[in-house]
Amino acid sequence: MEYLPVPLSKPQIKHLRSLAHKLKPVVMIGQHGLRDSVLEEIGIALDFHELVKIKVSAGDREDRDRIINGIVEHTGAEKVQRIGNMVILFRRNPKKPKIVLP
Repeated sequence: MEYLPVPLSKPQIKHLRSLAHKLKPVVMIGQHGLRDSVLEEIGIALDFHELVKIKVSAGDREDRDRIINGIVEHTGAEKVQRIGNMVILFRRNPKKPKIVLP
């Protein structure tokens, strides 16, 4: 299924950040980096939850940026926030939307 990222407004980002605050990381990416199986797992998590927190513990800041950009590009998700090695992604499920955006 092809996903097109939808730009989020500032109030929507603020709302999603508040929702994500209590979330635990769904996927953790380590020394082996970004693999197809990890991308598939992230896609499944986004379909089910719409809003996910991912921990990227690989390499230095540039490596983490490259991994995060690869995830965003591959999944069609919108990056809500990134702090250190944590990133919050949002992708609307077109069939069963769960999160109501302001």
